[in-house]
Amino acid sequence: MEMTLYLVRLGEISLKGQNRDFFERKLKDNIKYKLRPYRSRFTKQKGRLFIEVDAEAPEELVRLAISTSFGVVGFSKALKCAKNMEAVSKAAATLTSRPSFLDGVQTFKVETVRADKKFPMQSYDISGQLGYEILTANPQLKVNVRQPDRILHVEIRDHAYLYASPEPGPGGLPVGTAGRGMLMLSGGIDSPVAAYRMAKRGLRQEAVYFHAYPYTSDEAKEKVISLAKILSPYCSGITLHVVPFTDVQLHIKTHSHEEENTLLMRACMMRIANALAKKRNCLAIVTGESLSQVASQTLESLAFTNSMSDLPVFRPLVGMDKGEIVVTSRMIGTYETSILPYEDCCTIFSPKHPLVRPEKEKLTEVYDSMGIEALLDQAVEAAEVFAL
Repeated sequence: MEMTLYLVRLGEISLKGQNRDFFERKLKDNIKYKLRPYRSRFTKQKGRLFIEVDAEAPEELVRLAISTSFGVVGFSKALKCAKNMEAVSKAAATLTSRPSFLDGVQTFKVETVRADKKFPMQSYDISGQLGYEILTANPQLKVNVRQPDRILHVEIRDHAYLYASPEPGPGGLPVGTAGRGMLMLSGGIDSPVAAYRMAKRGLRQEAVYFHAYPYTSDEAKEKVISLAKILSPYCSGITLHVVPFTDVQLHIKTHSHEEENTLLMRACMMRIANALAKKRNCLAIVTGESLSQVASQTLESLAFTNSMSDLPVFRPLVGMDKGEIVVTSRMIGTYETSILPYEDCCTIFSPKHPLVRPEKEKLTEVYDSMGIEALLDQAVEAAEVFAL
């Protein structure tokens, strides 16, 4: 079976000590999962992962699988040849004659990494010889070592590997190396970015969405499912729990003052997320909250909602402003879906003048007096589950 070779450059993983094998295995498993059902083989060397993929696999599928895998800092299709200059020269001629290398290119350079120090030629000499041969075959090109249009990369290892036009990876650590968390996913801009940032630190995530039908439409639910699907490649798969929240919100509305509604609703969401997290063996909760962005995200408000969970609550956006969050949202492809005009349950009973700096003890008394725990338990049990 014909296979296509990809050279993958590793980042932070390479700095790990005795646990490096664990991180490399997770990265391999994550990429292999995304490449299914196509056959793939993995070989690791220090700082590199070599992936041979069934040549019938669509290139876009392979690129997506690698480019969304945290732990990767760069990758490229590569040629592998014997570790001698005759074979290297032949491979270089093959690669540099391709339209993908030549199109729109006026200048180039050759960069060589001689990981095998026993190889008889120095890196500078290898680059010089290959550069001369490329110029001879392509007299229209010129060498520019400072700002070339294209770089031919050569790595001398157990074999010689040649590649050009490497693509960037997302960096970070492989998903699954830092445990499991429960993401509170809304239909907005922030929570998908929070999911991305925590996945980048190796956290495997499930998600919970609160659906208040008929006050929120089925289109709002489909929007969140679409967001989860966009996040799925970054998260190496994601399970979405859609929790019916209408009865909870109506109970809050009839058992509290209007200005308390938003924070009591957030408290109930946190209780449900906490229960679901424990049920699904998650050790943390993830939210898209940013300090002081809205009334429910002041320090006093966050302290109150935090008290509703006995698990750690991660807020990876807490120090980011909206502009920074939007930039990341556009980068990961969730922005256009996030801004679709469907209301979520956070807005349907939103008070005109919500509490900004609540007294934690007083609001906790209001929460306790509502007698809402049975409704929350019912909501957890009635959750609709989507494996995405």
